[in-house]
Amino acid sequence: MADLHDLTARELATAIRTRQTSPAEVLAHTEARADALSERVGAFVTRAPDLARAHADDAARLLEESSPEEVARDHPLLGVPLPIKDLTMVAGVPMRAGSAALDGFVAPVDDGLVTRFREAGTLMVGKTNTPEIGLPCYTEPEIAPPARTPWDLTRSAGGSSGGAAAAVASRIVPIAQGSDGGGSIRIPASACGLVGLKASRGRVSNGPLGVDGAALATHGVLTRDVRDTALALDLLSPPWPGDSALLPRPQTSFLDACERREQGLRVGVVTTPFITPEAPVHAQARAAVEKTARALEAMGHHVSEAPVPFAAEEWTPFLDVWSVMAASAPLPEEAEHLLVPLTQWMRERGRGVSGLAYAGAISAGQRLTRQTATAWAEFDVILTPTLAQPPAPIGSIRDDADPEGDFWAQCAFTPWTSTWNILGWPAISLPVHWAPDSPDGGPDLPFGVALGAGLGGEERLLSLAAALEEALPWSGRRPPVG
Repeated sequence: MADLHDLTARELATAIRTRQTSPAEVLAHTEARADALSERVGAFVTRAPDLARAHADDAARLLEESSPEEVARDHPLLGVPLPIKDLTMVAGVPMRAGSAALDGFVAPVDDGLVTRFREAGTLMVGKTNTPEIGLPCYTEPEIAPPARTPWDLTRSAGGSSGGAAAAVASRIVPIAQGSDGGGSIRIPASACGLVGLKASRGRVSNGPLGVDGAALATHGVLTRDVRDTALALDLLSPPWPGDSALLPRPQTSFLDACERREQGLRVGVVTTPFITPEAPVHAQARAAVEKTARALEAMGHHVSEAPVPFAAEEWTPFLDVWSVMAASAPLPEEAEHLLVPLTQWMRERGRGVSGLAYAGAISAGQRLTRQTATAWAEFDVILTPTLAQPPAPIGSIRDDADPEGDFWAQCAFTPWTSTWNILGWPAISLPVHWAPDSPDGGPDLPFGVALGAGLGGEERLLSLAAALEEALPWSGRRPPVG
Protein backbone atom coordinates (compact mmCIF):
# COMPACT_ATOMS: atom_id res chain seq x y z
CA MET A 1 0.00 0.00 0.00
CA ALA A 2 1.18 3.54 -0.75
CA ASP A 3 2.06 5.91 2.06
CA LEU A 4 -1.10 6.86 3.92
CA HIS A 5 -0.73 10.51 3.02
CA ASP A 6 -0.62 9.71 -0.70
CA LEU A 7 -4.05 8.04 -0.66
CA THR A 8 -7.18 9.86 -1.72
CA ALA A 9 -9.97 10.13 0.85
CA ARG A 10 -11.81 7.24 -0.78
CA GLU A 11 -8.70 5.08 -0.95
CA LEU A 12 -7.94 5.79 2.69
CA ALA A 13 -11.51 4.92 3.72
CA THR A 14 -11.24 1.65 1.80
CA ALA A 15 -7.92 0.81 3.45
CA ILE A 16 -9.49 1.40 6.88
CA ARG A 17 -12.62 -0.68 6.40
CA THR A 18 -10.60 -3.56 4.83
CA ARG A 19 -8.28 -3.48 7.88
CA GLN A 20 -5.14 -2.56 5.97
CA THR A 21 -4.79 0.24 8.50
CA SER A 22 -6.76 1.56 11.47
CA PRO A 23 -8.30 4.89 12.47
CA ALA A 24 -5.73 5.19 15.26
CA GLU A 25 -2.84 4.61 12.85
CA VAL A 26 -4.26 7.12 10.38
CA LEU A 27 -4.70 9.71 13.11
CA ALA A 28 -1.15 9.23 14.42
CA HIS A 29 0.22 9.58 10.88
CA THR A 30 -1.86 12.72 10.28
CA GLU A 31 -0.77 14.33 13.55
CA ALA A 32 2.87 13.63 12.75
CA ARG A 33 2.45 15.22 9.33
CA ALA A 34 0.75 18.23 10.89
CA ASP A 35 3.55 18.57 13.44
CA ALA A 36 6.10 18.62 10.64
CA LEU A 37 4.29 20.73 8.04
CA SER A 38 1.45 22.83 9.42
CA GLU A 39 3.55 25.77 10.60
CA ARG A 40 5.54 25.81 7.36
CA VAL A 41 2.44 26.09 5.16
CA GLY A 42 0.12 27.88 7.62
CA ALA A 43 -2.49 25.11 7.53
CA PHE A 44 -4.02 24.92 11.01
CA VAL A 45 -4.95 27.58 13.53
CA THR A 46 -6.34 25.12 16.09
CA ARG A 47 -5.59 21.44 16.54
CA ALA A 48 -8.17 19.18 18.21
CA PRO A 49 -6.30 16.04 19.31
CA ASP A 50 -8.76 14.98 22.02
CA LEU A 51 -11.78 15.32 19.74
CA ALA A 52 -9.96 13.54 16.91
CA ARG A 53 -9.02 10.64 19.22
CA ALA A 54 -12.62 10.36 20.36
CA HIS A 55 -13.71 10.21 16.71
CA ALA A 56 -11.04 7.59 15.97
CA ASP A 57 -12.27 5.48 18.92
CA ASP A 58 -15.84 5.76 17.61
CA ALA A 59 -14.64 4.69 14.17
CA ALA A 60 -12.84 1.66 15.62
CA ARG A 61 -16.02 0.58 17.43
CA LEU A 62 -18.06 0.89 14.25
CA LEU A 63 -15.53 -1.29 12.42
CA GLU A 64 -15.96 -3.98 15.07
CA GLU A 65 -19.76 -3.81 14.98
CA SER A 66 -20.37 -3.52 11.23
CA SER A 67 -19.48 -5.31 8.04
CA PRO A 68 -17.29 -3.52 5.46
CA GLU A 69 -20.37 -3.23 3.24
CA GLU A 70 -22.38 -1.56 6.00
CA VAL A 71 -19.53 0.83 6.75
CA ALA A 72 -19.16 1.76 3.06
CA ARG A 73 -22.89 2.45 2.82
CA ASP A 74 -23.49 4.28 6.10
CA HIS A 75 -20.10 5.87 6.91
CA PRO A 76 -18.24 6.23 3.58
CA LEU A 77 -15.37 8.31 5.05
CA LEU A 78 -14.92 6.34 8.27
CA GLY A 79 -11.58 7.18 9.84
CA VAL A 80 -10.60 9.81 7.25
CA PRO A 81 -9.12 13.02 8.72
CA LEU A 82 -11.10 16.06 7.56
CA PRO A 83 -10.41 19.47 9.16
CA ILE A 84 -12.97 22.28 9.26
CA LYS A 85 -12.35 25.86 8.13
CA ASP A 86 -12.25 28.32 11.03
CA LEU A 87 -15.35 30.14 9.79
CA THR A 88 -17.48 27.12 10.74
CA MET A 89 -18.51 26.05 14.24
CA VAL A 90 -17.41 22.78 15.80
CA ALA A 91 -18.91 22.31 19.26
CA GLY A 92 -16.39 22.82 22.06
CA VAL A 93 -13.61 24.04 19.73
CA PRO A 94 -12.42 27.68 19.60
CA MET A 95 -13.43 29.63 16.49
CA ARG A 96 -11.77 32.96 15.71
CA ALA A 97 -12.68 33.39 12.03
CA GLY A 98 -9.19 34.75 11.40
CA SER A 99 -9.73 37.66 13.80
CA ALA A 100 -8.38 38.81 17.15
CA ALA A 101 -11.87 40.23 17.72
CA LEU A 102 -13.14 36.70 18.41
CA ASP A 103 -10.42 35.56 20.81
CA GLY A 104 -11.98 33.43 23.50
CA PHE A 105 -15.06 32.35 21.55
CA VAL A 106 -15.77 28.62 21.78
CA ALA A 107 -18.45 27.23 19.49
CA PRO A 108 -21.48 26.02 21.44
CA VAL A 109 -22.78 23.68 18.71
CA ASP A 110 -21.81 22.01 15.45
CA ASP A 111 -22.78 23.61 12.19
CA GLY A 112 -24.89 21.37 9.97
CA LEU A 113 -22.10 20.38 7.60
CA VAL A 114 -19.95 19.33 10.58
CA THR A 115 -22.79 16.99 11.55
CA ARG A 116 -22.86 15.58 8.02
CA PHE A 117 -19.12 14.90 8.04
CA ARG A 118 -19.28 13.38 11.53
CA GLU A 119 -22.07 11.05 10.36
CA ALA A 120 -19.83 10.02 7.46
CA GLY A 121 -17.19 8.94 9.99
CA THR A 122 -14.51 11.62 9.54
CA LEU A 123 -11.96 12.61 12.17
CA MET A 124 -12.12 16.35 13.00
CA VAL A 125 -8.40 16.94 13.45
CA GLY A 126 -8.48 20.74 13.65
CA LYS A 127 -9.56 24.13 12.30
CA THR A 128 -7.84 25.51 9.22
CA ASN A 129 -6.45 28.98 8.67
CA THR A 130 -8.60 31.70 7.13
CA PRO A 131 -8.32 35.48 6.71
CA GLU A 132 -10.44 37.76 8.87
CA ILE A 133 -14.13 36.75 8.44
CA GLY A 134 -13.17 35.23 5.10
CA LEU A 135 -13.05 38.50 3.18
CA PRO A 136 -9.86 38.52 1.04
CA CYS A 137 -8.48 36.17 -1.60
CA TYR A 138 -5.29 35.72 0.44
CA THR A 139 -4.93 34.11 3.88
CA GLU A 140 -2.69 36.42 5.89
CA PRO A 141 -4.45 36.93 9.24
CA GLU A 142 -2.97 38.88 12.12
CA ILE A 143 -3.51 35.95 14.49
CA ALA A 144 -1.64 33.22 12.56
CA PRO A 145 1.11 32.69 10.01
CA PRO A 146 0.06 33.15 6.39
CA ALA A 147 -1.19 30.13 4.46
CA ARG A 148 1.39 29.26 1.79
CA THR A 149 1.19 27.11 -1.30
CA PRO A 150 3.57 24.15 -0.90
CA TRP A 151 4.64 24.67 -4.51
CA ASP A 152 6.55 27.82 -3.45
CA LEU A 153 6.56 28.91 0.19
CA THR A 154 7.09 32.55 -0.76
CA ARG A 155 3.60 32.55 -2.30
CA SER A 156 0.09 32.56 -0.90
CA ALA A 157 -2.19 29.53 -0.74
CA GLY A 158 -5.01 31.90 -1.68
CA GLY A 159 -8.14 32.55 0.31
CA SER A 160 -10.30 32.42 2.05
CA SER A 161 -9.99 28.62 2.37
CA GLY A 162 -6.20 28.99 2.27
CA GLY A 163 -5.37 26.85 5.29
CA ALA A 164 -7.62 24.07 4.02
CA ALA A 165 -5.88 24.09 0.64
CA ALA A 166 -2.42 24.17 2.24
CA ALA A 167 -3.33 21.17 4.42
CA VAL A 168 -4.50 19.10 1.44
CA ALA A 169 -1.77 20.16 -1.01
CA SER A 170 1.01 19.40 1.49
CA ARG A 171 -0.63 16.01 2.10
CA ILE A 172 -1.38 16.43 5.77
CA VAL A 173 -4.96 15.38 4.98
CA PRO A 174 -6.61 14.15 1.77
CA ILE A 175 -9.68 16.38 2.05
CA ALA A 176 -10.65 19.56 3.93
CA GLN A 177 -13.83 21.59 4.27
CA GLY A 178 -13.99 25.04 2.69
CA SER A 179 -16.53 27.69 1.78
CA ASP A 180 -16.91 29.96 -1.22
CA GLY A 181 -18.61 33.38 -1.30
CA GLY A 182 -16.61 34.96 -4.12
CA GLY A 183 -14.15 32.26 -5.12
CA SER A 184 -12.88 31.13 -1.72
CA ILE A 185 -12.71 27.43 -2.65
CA ARG A 186 -11.66 27.83 -6.28
CA ILE A 187 -8.97 30.49 -5.65
CA PRO A 188 -6.93 28.34 -3.20
CA ALA A 189 -7.59 25.28 -5.35
CA SER A 190 -5.84 27.03 -8.22
CA ALA A 191 -3.02 28.40 -6.05
CA CYS A 192 -2.33 24.98 -4.52
CA GLY A 193 -2.91 22.64 -7.47
CA LEU A 194 -6.17 21.12 -6.19
CA VAL A 195 -9.75 20.41 -7.18
CA GLY A 196 -12.31 22.89 -5.82
CA LEU A 197 -16.05 22.94 -6.58
CA LYS A 198 -18.47 25.76 -5.79
CA ALA A 199 -21.87 24.12 -5.90
CA SER A 200 -25.10 25.65 -7.19
CA ARG A 201 -27.06 27.98 -4.96
CA GLY A 202 -29.36 25.77 -2.90
CA ARG A 203 -27.37 22.58 -3.48
CA VAL A 204 -25.66 22.54 -0.06
CA SER A 205 -27.80 23.70 2.82
CA ASN A 206 -26.46 26.01 5.51
CA GLY A 207 -28.04 23.58 7.96
CA PRO A 208 -30.44 23.88 10.88
CA LEU A 209 -28.76 27.00 12.29
CA GLY A 210 -27.89 28.70 9.03
CA VAL A 211 -29.53 31.45 7.00
CA ASP A 212 -28.95 32.18 3.34
CA GLY A 213 -28.84 36.00 3.37
CA ALA A 214 -27.66 37.18 -0.02
CA ALA A 215 -27.03 33.52 -0.89
CA LEU A 216 -23.61 34.16 -2.40
CA ALA A 217 -21.71 31.62 -0.30
CA THR A 218 -21.80 27.85 -0.24
CA HIS A 219 -19.86 25.07 1.48
CA GLY A 220 -17.67 22.43 -0.12
CA VAL A 221 -14.25 20.81 0.05
CA LEU A 222 -10.69 20.99 -1.27
CA THR A 223 -9.33 17.70 -2.64
CA ARG A 224 -6.63 16.32 -4.90
CA ASP A 225 -9.12 14.14 -6.76
CA VAL A 226 -12.39 14.83 -8.61
CA ARG A 227 -14.16 11.77 -7.21
CA ASP A 228 -13.39 12.80 -3.63
CA THR A 229 -15.08 16.12 -4.38
CA ALA A 230 -18.08 14.29 -5.85
CA LEU A 231 -18.43 12.03 -2.81
CA ALA A 232 -18.30 15.03 -0.49
CA LEU A 233 -21.10 16.67 -2.48
CA ASP A 234 -23.18 13.51 -2.04
CA LEU A 235 -22.64 13.80 1.72
CA LEU A 236 -23.38 17.53 1.98
CA SER A 237 -26.28 17.93 -0.44
CA PRO A 238 -29.18 16.22 1.37
CA PRO A 239 -31.57 18.96 2.57
CA TRP A 240 -32.38 20.05 6.10
CA PRO A 241 -35.84 21.00 7.35
CA GLY A 242 -36.65 24.60 6.53
CA ASP A 243 -34.47 24.93 3.45
CA SER A 244 -35.90 27.62 1.18
CA ALA A 245 -34.54 26.23 -2.10
CA LEU A 246 -34.29 22.62 -3.24
CA LEU A 247 -32.60 21.50 -6.45
CA PRO A 248 -33.37 18.17 -8.13
CA ARG A 249 -31.29 15.30 -6.78
CA PRO A 250 -28.71 13.66 -9.08
CA GLN A 251 -29.74 10.79 -11.35
CA THR A 252 -28.05 8.34 -8.98
CA SER A 253 -25.20 10.09 -7.18
CA PHE A 254 -22.63 12.77 -7.88
CA LEU A 255 -19.93 10.13 -7.52
CA ASP A 256 -21.60 8.07 -10.24
CA ALA A 257 -21.63 11.14 -12.48
CA CYS A 258 -17.83 10.88 -12.66
CA GLU A 259 -18.23 7.63 -14.63
CA ARG A 260 -20.58 9.12 -17.25
CA ARG A 261 -19.37 10.72 -20.46
CA GLU A 262 -21.52 13.21 -22.33
CA GLN A 263 -20.75 13.69 -26.01
CA GLY A 264 -20.61 16.81 -28.13
CA LEU A 265 -20.87 19.45 -25.41
CA ARG A 266 -20.69 23.06 -26.53
CA VAL A 267 -17.84 24.67 -24.58
CA GLY A 268 -17.42 28.44 -24.61
CA VAL A 269 -13.99 29.91 -23.82
CA VAL A 270 -13.46 33.31 -22.19
CA THR A 271 -10.03 34.60 -21.20
CA THR A 272 -10.94 38.30 -20.98
CA PRO A 273 -11.49 39.39 -17.35
CA PHE A 274 -15.14 40.02 -16.49
CA ILE A 275 -14.93 42.55 -13.67
CA THR A 276 -11.57 44.23 -14.30
CA PRO A 277 -11.24 44.22 -18.11
CA GLU A 278 -7.84 45.91 -18.11
CA ALA A 279 -6.27 43.44 -15.66
CA PRO A 280 -3.34 41.53 -17.18
CA VAL A 281 -3.78 37.79 -17.69
CA HIS A 282 -0.61 35.75 -17.33
CA ALA A 283 0.55 33.86 -20.41
CA GLN A 284 0.53 30.57 -18.49
CA ALA A 285 -3.05 31.15 -17.32
CA ARG A 286 -4.01 31.41 -20.98
CA ALA A 287 -1.86 28.36 -21.76
CA ALA A 288 -3.80 26.35 -19.18
CA VAL A 289 -7.05 27.22 -20.95
CA GLU A 290 -5.59 26.37 -24.36
CA LYS A 291 -4.35 22.99 -23.08
CA THR A 292 -7.79 22.23 -21.64
CA ALA A 293 -9.56 23.32 -24.83
CA ARG A 294 -7.39 20.97 -26.90
CA ALA A 295 -8.17 18.08 -24.55
CA LEU A 296 -11.89 18.80 -24.73
CA GLU A 297 -11.78 18.94 -28.54
CA ALA A 298 -9.96 15.60 -28.57
CA MET A 299 -12.86 14.16 -26.55
CA GLY A 300 -15.28 15.29 -29.25
CA HIS A 301 -16.63 18.44 -27.63
CA HIS A 302 -17.17 21.65 -29.63
CA VAL A 303 -15.00 24.49 -28.34
CA SER A 304 -15.40 28.10 -29.45
CA GLU A 305 -15.01 31.60 -28.10
CA ALA A 306 -17.78 32.88 -25.83
CA PRO A 307 -18.58 36.54 -25.20
CA VAL A 308 -17.96 38.43 -22.00
CA PRO A 309 -21.58 38.39 -20.79
CA PHE A 310 -21.84 41.84 -19.21
CA ALA A 311 -20.05 45.16 -18.92
CA ALA A 312 -17.76 45.50 -15.90
CA GLU A 313 -19.85 48.28 -14.33
CA GLU A 314 -22.83 45.91 -14.20
CA TRP A 315 -20.86 43.83 -11.67
CA THR A 316 -20.18 46.70 -9.25
CA PRO A 317 -23.41 46.31 -7.22
CA PHE A 318 -21.76 43.14 -5.90
CA LEU A 319 -19.53 45.45 -3.83
CA ASP A 320 -22.60 46.76 -1.98
CA VAL A 321 -23.75 43.23 -1.20
CA TRP A 322 -20.27 42.11 -0.17
CA SER A 323 -19.71 45.11 2.13
CA VAL A 324 -23.14 44.68 3.78
CA MET A 325 -22.24 41.03 4.41
CA ALA A 326 -19.01 42.23 6.07
CA ALA A 327 -20.87 44.81 8.16
CA SER A 328 -23.41 42.23 9.34
CA ALA A 329 -20.81 39.72 10.58
CA PRO A 330 -21.50 39.20 14.30
CA LEU A 331 -18.38 40.70 15.87
CA PRO A 332 -18.21 42.29 19.34
CA GLU A 333 -18.67 46.05 19.02
CA GLU A 334 -15.98 46.71 21.62
CA ALA A 335 -13.46 44.74 19.50
CA GLU A 336 -13.87 46.71 16.26
CA HIS A 337 -10.49 48.39 16.80
CA LEU A 338 -8.83 44.97 16.56
CA LEU A 339 -9.95 44.42 12.96
CA VAL A 340 -7.53 44.72 10.06
CA PRO A 341 -7.90 47.77 7.78
CA LEU A 342 -9.61 45.85 4.96
CA THR A 343 -12.32 44.57 7.32
CA GLN A 344 -12.78 47.99 8.89
CA TRP A 345 -13.15 49.60 5.46
CA MET A 346 -15.60 46.97 4.24
CA ARG A 347 -17.74 47.19 7.39
CA GLU A 348 -17.77 50.99 7.36
CA ARG A 349 -18.74 50.96 3.70
CA GLY A 350 -21.45 48.38 4.36
CA ARG A 351 -23.00 50.47 7.12
CA GLY A 352 -23.35 53.27 4.60
CA VAL A 353 -25.32 51.21 2.07
CA SER A 354 -28.98 52.21 2.27
CA GLY A 355 -31.81 49.73 2.20
CA LEU A 356 -32.78 50.96 -1.25
CA ALA A 357 -29.21 50.59 -2.51
CA TYR A 358 -29.01 47.07 -1.13
CA ALA A 359 -32.33 46.11 -2.72
CA GLY A 360 -31.06 47.60 -5.98
CA ALA A 361 -27.87 45.53 -5.76
CA ILE A 362 -29.83 42.31 -5.26
CA SER A 363 -32.01 43.21 -8.25
CA ALA A 364 -28.92 44.03 -10.30
CA GLY A 365 -27.53 40.56 -9.58
CA GLN A 366 -30.76 38.99 -10.80
CA ARG A 367 -30.69 41.06 -13.98
CA LEU A 368 -27.05 40.12 -14.52
CA THR A 369 -28.01 36.45 -14.21
CA ARG A 370 -30.68 36.73 -16.89
CA GLN A 371 -28.33 38.69 -19.13
CA THR A 372 -25.56 36.12 -18.72
CA ALA A 373 -27.93 33.23 -19.41
CA THR A 374 -28.96 34.93 -22.65
CA ALA A 375 -25.37 35.71 -23.69
CA TRP A 376 -24.30 32.09 -23.09
CA ALA A 377 -27.47 30.36 -24.28
CA GLU A 378 -25.62 28.47 -27.02
CA PHE A 379 -23.10 26.93 -24.60
CA ASP A 380 -23.34 23.98 -22.20
CA VAL A 381 -20.12 24.80 -20.31
CA ILE A 382 -17.93 27.89 -19.95
CA LEU A 383 -14.12 27.59 -19.64
CA THR A 384 -11.95 30.36 -18.13
CA PRO A 385 -8.71 30.61 -16.21
CA THR A 386 -9.43 30.31 -12.50
CA LEU A 387 -7.04 33.18 -11.69
CA ALA A 388 -5.44 35.84 -13.84
CA GLN A 389 -2.00 35.25 -12.31
CA PRO A 390 0.04 32.51 -10.62
CA PRO A 391 -0.11 32.19 -6.81
CA ALA A 392 0.54 35.67 -5.41
CA PRO A 393 3.68 36.38 -3.38
CA ILE A 394 2.90 36.76 0.32
CA GLY A 395 2.01 40.39 1.04
CA SER A 396 1.81 41.44 -2.62
CA ILE A 397 -1.96 42.08 -2.63
CA ARG A 398 -2.64 43.05 0.98
CA ASP A 399 -2.34 46.81 1.46
CA ASP A 400 -3.23 48.03 4.95
CA ALA A 401 -2.51 51.62 3.95
CA ASP A 402 -5.07 51.52 1.13
CA PRO A 403 -7.77 48.92 1.82
CA GLU A 404 -9.89 50.03 -1.13
CA GLY A 405 -6.86 49.57 -3.39
CA ASP A 406 -6.38 46.16 -1.74
CA PHE A 407 -9.95 45.22 -2.72
CA TRP A 408 -9.51 46.20 -6.36
CA ALA A 409 -6.15 44.41 -6.54
CA GLN A 410 -7.97 41.29 -5.37
CA CYS A 411 -10.53 41.79 -8.13
CA ALA A 412 -7.75 42.00 -10.74
CA PHE A 413 -6.29 38.75 -9.39
CA THR A 414 -9.70 37.01 -9.39
CA PRO A 415 -11.63 38.63 -12.24
CA TRP A 416 -13.91 35.64 -12.96
CA THR A 417 -14.63 33.81 -9.71
CA SER A 418 -17.21 36.06 -8.01
CA THR A 419 -19.46 36.06 -11.08
CA TRP A 420 -20.44 32.45 -10.41
CA ASN A 421 -21.48 33.37 -6.86
CA ILE A 422 -23.74 36.14 -8.18
CA LEU A 423 -25.25 33.80 -10.76
CA GLY A 424 -25.63 31.01 -8.22
CA TRP A 425 -24.35 28.53 -10.83
CA PRO A 426 -21.74 25.81 -10.17
CA ALA A 427 -18.08 26.14 -11.13
CA ILE A 428 -15.10 23.87 -10.55
CA SER A 429 -11.36 24.65 -10.61
CA LEU A 430 -9.04 21.94 -11.91
CA PRO A 431 -5.22 21.76 -11.66
CA VAL A 432 -4.40 21.07 -15.29
CA HIS A 433 -1.19 23.04 -15.82
CA TRP A 434 2.12 23.79 -14.10
CA ALA A 435 4.78 26.19 -15.34
CA PRO A 436 7.34 28.70 -14.04
CA ASP A 437 6.15 32.24 -13.41
CA SER A 438 8.85 33.66 -15.65
CA PRO A 439 10.41 32.70 -18.99
CA ASP A 440 13.69 32.87 -17.11
CA GLY A 441 12.66 29.86 -15.03
CA GLY A 442 11.81 29.20 -11.42
CA PRO A 443 9.71 26.59 -9.64
CA ASP A 444 6.77 25.08 -11.43
CA LEU A 445 3.59 26.75 -10.19
CA PRO A 446 -0.01 25.56 -10.59
CA PHE A 447 -2.39 27.32 -12.98
CA GLY A 448 -5.99 26.19 -12.64
CA VAL A 449 -8.83 26.38 -15.12
CA ALA A 450 -12.47 26.82 -14.20
CA LEU A 451 -15.44 25.08 -15.78
CA GLY A 452 -18.88 26.55 -15.11
CA ALA A 453 -22.38 25.38 -16.01
CA GLY A 454 -25.97 26.45 -15.50
CA LEU A 455 -27.89 26.06 -12.25
CA GLY A 456 -27.91 22.45 -11.09
CA GLY A 457 -25.15 21.46 -13.52
CA GLU A 458 -22.84 19.71 -11.03
CA GLU A 459 -23.24 16.27 -12.63
CA ARG A 460 -22.12 17.62 -15.99
CA LEU A 461 -19.15 19.45 -14.46
CA LEU A 462 -18.04 16.42 -12.43
CA SER A 463 -18.30 14.15 -15.46
CA LEU A 464 -16.23 16.56 -17.55
CA ALA A 465 -13.74 17.11 -14.71
CA ALA A 466 -13.22 13.36 -14.28
CA ALA A 467 -12.59 13.02 -18.02
CA LEU A 468 -10.02 15.83 -17.88
CA GLU A 469 -8.36 14.19 -14.88
CA GLU A 470 -7.82 11.15 -17.08
CA ALA A 471 -6.68 13.16 -20.11
CA LEU A 472 -4.43 15.59 -18.19
CA PRO A 473 -3.51 13.60 -15.07
CA TRP A 474 -2.21 15.59 -12.12
CA SER A 475 -2.11 13.01 -9.30
CA GLY A 476 1.55 12.21 -9.91
CA ARG A 477 2.71 15.75 -9.23
CA ARG A 478 4.20 16.37 -5.78
CA PRO A 479 5.01 19.81 -4.37
CA PRO A 480 8.48 20.48 -2.96
CA VAL A 481 6.94 20.71 0.52
CA GLY A 482 4.91 17.70 1.53
